[in-house]
Amino acid sequence: MTTLRIEHAISSYDVWRAAFDRFAEARSRAGVTSCAIRRPVDDPLYLLLDLEFPSVAAAEGFAAFLHAQVWNSAESSPGLAGAPRTAILDVVG
Repeated sequence: MTTLRIEHAISSYDVWRAAFDRFAEARSRAGVTSCAIRRPVDDPLYLLLDLEFPSVAAAEGFAAFLHAQVWNSAESSPGLAGAPRTAILDVVG
């Protein structure tokens, strides 16, 4: 399994969550097998998402989609405060 880790600040969790939920079908089509949304206990306006994929290629493809078609538009990504950071992770050990 490969993880696409996404980190970003938000302006409102409720606004962000509604936008996130609208992309459920896109995540499914991209091959996301599971998702965990986390935030630091001392910063409710910062999120860390771990999206699991069956391959590095699938994770890279979805990251490219997010950068090109979602995060470049305030209409598609309401609730974001600043630019998201991404990393593609593999399990070791």
